[in-house]
Amino acid sequence: MFADKVIVGSEEWCSFPELGIPYIKARVDSGAKTSAIHAINISPFLKDGESWVKFDINPIQNNVQTLLHCEAKLVGKRVVKSSSGFREQRYVISSVLNIGGSQWTVEITLTNRDSMGFRMLLGREAMSGRVLVDPEQKYLLGIPSSDSIKEVYKFSQVTSLGLRIGVLASNPELYSNKRIMEAGEMRGHDMHFLNIKECYMKLDATTPQIRYRDGRILNDFDAIIPRIRPSMTFYGSALTRQFETLGIYCLNSAAAITQSRDKLYSLQLLLNHGLEIPTTGFANSPLETNDLIKMVGGPPLIVKLLEGTQGKGVVLAETKKAAESVINAFKSVNANILVQEFIKEANGKDIRCFVVDGKVVAAIQREALPGEFRANIHLGGTASVVKITPQEKKIAIKAAKAMDLKVAGVDIIRSSKGPLLLEVNSSPGLEGIEGATNFDIAGSMIKSIEKVFETKNSQWTKKHFKSTDKNETSED
Repeated sequence: MFADKVIVGSEEWCSFPELGIPYIKARVDSGAKTSAIHAINISPFLKDGESWVKFDINPIQNNVQTLLHCEAKLVGKRVVKSSSGFREQRYVISSVLNIGGSQWTVEITLTNRDSMGFRMLLGREAMSGRVLVDPEQKYLLGIPSSDSIKEVYKFSQVTSLGLRIGVLASNPELYSNKRIMEAGEMRGHDMHFLNIKECYMKLDATTPQIRYRDGRILNDFDAIIPRIRPSMTFYGSALTRQFETLGIYCLNSAAAITQSRDKLYSLQLLLNHGLEIPTTGFANSPLETNDLIKMVGGPPLIVKLLEGTQGKGVVLAETKKAAESVINAFKSVNANILVQEFIKEANGKDIRCFVVDGKVVAAIQREALPGEFRANIHLGGTASVVKITPQEKKIAIKAAKAMDLKVAGVDIIRSSKGPLLLEVNSSPGLEGIEGATNFDIAGSMIKSIEKVFETKNSQWTKKHFKSTDKNETSED
């Protein structure tokens, strides 16, 4: 009964000859229904009138330099719930799996597995009727030698920059922070997580310092990636400014972070750069409430606390009476608020563009769950890949530049008046957009830092050789 079945352990090496993948390590998981393979830069296309998809893969964990370009006929799309509970829509392909000398065709979903321990997950659908799993064993079908792996993949050297990079944030377990740490380590950098609350500084004209926990001095970093949550804006920005004082490169500057967190000032700044926003009103006195409501087009309208974080301190007032009540309630406790028109035709959707170094590297459409309150902001729901228009791309790039942000999440809403800019986020999350697009955004952030130091090294080399040339004498 079992003689014709392949016996495997909980981890095995396999290959996909049709995709040109000679070796890939798989996690064998009978608890998972669907199989998945690591894929980035996924792009569907037509081939002989049929739907195909091309994608890139780093087949070896912790090696981003070894990159394979693959393509396969598209089977379809499927919504898959990941182990972290996040639902994403994935492309599904079909290809021949080779494991232990046995071959058969399996369906595989394409997704970014950078944060996972294995580039391949073999689920029960692919194993049904063909495989028996011994969960106590590993690599029952053998392990390829490191020499054979190096030979077939012709390993490239990891970047020689070897930078010391700190991630300045609050939660080391947050997906975004973990991904940035992993991406930096994969590219050969010395990565350190720096908890904002455990950093403190010495202000001094001759020996300024930043210290950590028990007095360790942090003056020897090459670069800092600030990931500052809204509640820590003041202190996090102060620390970023101190790193800048020490001559340490910060991916987003303290000034850019500070102005992006000031809702009113950031809107004024964006308008000064010719960017359209939903009609917005701001007043100090409750006496102007009626005119304020009229000014933004009447109810329904949005009331936003200036000091509120994203998704908090936001109220949808559907009637004039409700709007008056909410505005006057906030004013009675001296809270600063914005009043903004409600974009009904957006139908609970907005667009998040992720900008790195003046380029939109990925974009998603975010849609509220049925019945969920949404007030011109993203409060959750589902995310899917979206093709943005040239105008929307231009808006996103211009907004990031106006805020002087190297890395930014730019939120746009589609209205009857055209695309409108909602907000520019200086510490945008990675999980939703990486999961939906399968684009290595964390890697692109690390590459942005590398470019700065490659340029510095190049400039130093040119300067050095230029000065050397001046001191040389020709020998006739």
